[in-house]
Amino acid sequence: MMEKLSNELILKCKIAEENLKRINYEIEECAIKAGRNPKSIQLLAATKTVPCEVINHCISLGINLIGENRVQEFLSKYDNLNLSNCECHFIGNLQRNKVKKIIGKVSLIQSVNSIELAKEISKASSQQGIKTNVLIEVNIANEKSKSGISVNNLYELLYEVKSMDSISVIGLMLIPPICEESKILRSYFYKMMQLFIDIKSKKLDNINMEILSMGMSLDYREAILEGSNMVRIGSAIFGIR
Repeated sequence: MMEKLSNELILKCKIAEENLKRINYEIEECAIKAGRNPKSIQLLAATKTVPCEVINHCISLGINLIGENRVQEFLSKYDNLNLSNCECHFIGNLQRNKVKKIIGKVSLIQSVNSIELAKEISKASSQQGIKTNVLIEVNIANEKSKSGISVNNLYELLYEVKSMDSISVIGLMLIPPICEESKILRSYFYKMMQLFIDIKSKKLDNINMEILSMGMSLDYREAILEGSNMVRIGSAIFGIR
């Protein structure tokens, strides 16, 4: 209940509430502009550094998907989050030695970027008797400073995952280069959409292109126009971290 919160947390909740209204409206506008059904686009609230009280308030307003970036922070929040009607995805860089800590606690890992990480997820999932859904993170511009697998190595990873029993690829994820020109930015999203379509057409075993996760606080409009069906929005909802 908001009346039990500190004034600072109440203010954070109100800011997030107002921002959510605006963002939901803009997602709908962009979808209509692209000739798409607004309901086909999922909003993931990226909750890095956001207090549990604020996250739970947003869940009470209808947010049904959140994403955490850091394993330790996620584990420290886990027992205090109201996740009965809300999924949680892991969206940050995941080290292999921390995979076991989140398996079974998140419904999707969006940041698989190597064969070794995929193997570790499959192994840890098998030990728990579950199958974990993942997205493959693609480094579309081959930026040395960014994680993600290169386009050249993407199919090698997909063909390896085909034979893994306890992991299933259900889409792709992108963090594009920082770019001020909308035309250039949209070209990266367009390339990802073409990859998504190409992989889907191949009908590979254990590979199902359901989710195209691209677009964040500064570029979700362009991403939706180019086909994204999941946007990961943090600071535009909760304010600058």
